[in-house]
Amino acid sequence: MTLEWEQVVVDAADPVALGRWWAEALGWVVLTDSAEEFEIRPEQDRLPGLVFGPVPEGKTVKNRLHLDFRPEDQDAEVTRLLALGARHADIGQGEQPWVVLADPEGNEFCVLRPRRG
Repeated sequence: MTLEWEQVVVDAADPVALGRWWAEALGWVVLTDSAEEFEIRPEQDRLPGLVFGPVPEGKTVKNRLHLDFRPEDQDAEVTRLLALGARHADIGQGEQPWVVLADPEGNEFCVLRPRRG
């Protein structure tokens, strides 16, 4: 049996707005643009992707998953993401080598330091 990682699905109050924000933040392409399913990928035929869909009716708990990103320049990337509308998030991390941010709907993600050569 073989599994291929297709995508990560993100619940969103506004799937289109949040999907567009992540497409801009990541520099990815939009594959599907609708209020029920907004899909982005690194390239048209490259996996995995992110799919944004409406929050299921009645769901009130927080998702137990977040994304980590490793840029070439952590400070520059944090500055760019903040300018796009991200905000700093305190999840009790204290002093760490990564920066925790939240997207416009409050989903946390981390911006790591570059890998050391």
